[in-house]
Amino acid sequence: MTFKAEYIWIDGTAPTAKLRSKTKILADGAELPLWGFDGSSTNQAQGDASDCVLLPVFSCPDPIRGGSDLLVLCEVLNTDMTPHPSNTRAELTEAGQRFASQEPIFGIEQEYTFFDGDRPLGFPVGGFPAPQGGYYCGVGVDEIHGRDVVEAHLDNCLKAGLGISGINAEVMPGQWEFQVGPLPPVEVSDQLWIARWLLYRTAEDFGVSATLDPKPVKGDWNGAGAHTNFSTKVMREGPEGYEAIITACESLGEGSKPLDHVKNYGAGIDDRLTGQHETAPWNEYSYGVSDRGASVRIPWQVEKDGKGYIEDRRPNANVDPYVVTRLMVDTCCSALEKAGRS
Repeated sequence: MTFKAEYIWIDGTAPTAKLRSKTKILADGAELPLWGFDGSSTNQAQGDASDCVLLPVFSCPDPIRGGSDLLVLCEVLNTDMTPHPSNTRAELTEAGQRFASQEPIFGIEQEYTFFDGDRPLGFPVGGFPAPQGGYYCGVGVDEIHGRDVVEAHLDNCLKAGLGISGINAEVMPGQWEFQVGPLPPVEVSDQLWIARWLLYRTAEDFGVSATLDPKPVKGDWNGAGAHTNFSTKVMREGPEGYEAIITACESLGEGSKPLDHVKNYGAGIDDRLTGQHETAPWNEYSYGVSDRGASVRIPWQVEKDGKGYIEDRRPNANVDPYVVTRLMVDTCCSALEKAGRS
């Protein structure tokens, strides 16, 4: 007997990487082996030295094929077994190990937009729907578009055993969100990439496409982000929890840190972070309690409880989760360690 293993990896397309996958047939009980692919077709190699290596790092049940079939997330390696330049997971793994004692965890809110051909799902041909207002967390066919795809994707993620914690309709028609976490940095990033793959694959069956474009419609329409919620053990547990939260917020605004982060928070970020539509300007840093117009929001319940987490609202929907979690761990955990709050 055999099973199908869908090997999934992140390619080298710039400025925003794409997901790729192919199927390997393995004997029941077999370990997941290294595999290879043509890097010259994925922007990861030249034709005269085209081989790249797939190293399985995370697997879960394949909810689409079912049975004993698996989805297999892979790191990309060079043929000498060193991390490929496009492999951002390797750097995160090192940072996660360095600050493991602080027990950082993340929850990432992945926004996305469905398209029917060249127009967002729910947009009339040759025109625009009613202005924003009733679509967020709405109900009814006049305001909600794509729920059947969203529910199928949610079920697929749950069958795969992913740490999905919720879904909701977003501010623009055809725009939705799912949340992954709370999980440690490597785990939340691995699972978000698999959830993205499942989003694209599920949408195939409904004849629509899904995009992580941060500003899919220009003008007076909300963009799409990947709000990133972060905490460490001391932030969550106190008694110095709130002081640690302020330390983390301040660290994200120190020196060159705001621009160091923003330039790695997804292509097209200046189109989305305009200071309007619940965003802070991309070139300004701020934080505040319950403020969705700030770069970083402290939820009101966190201030009330004196412990909890922060939400970095700047990352784009198309951000690499390995990169955003690494940057936040490096910046915030270093500051907490320096302040004696680790």
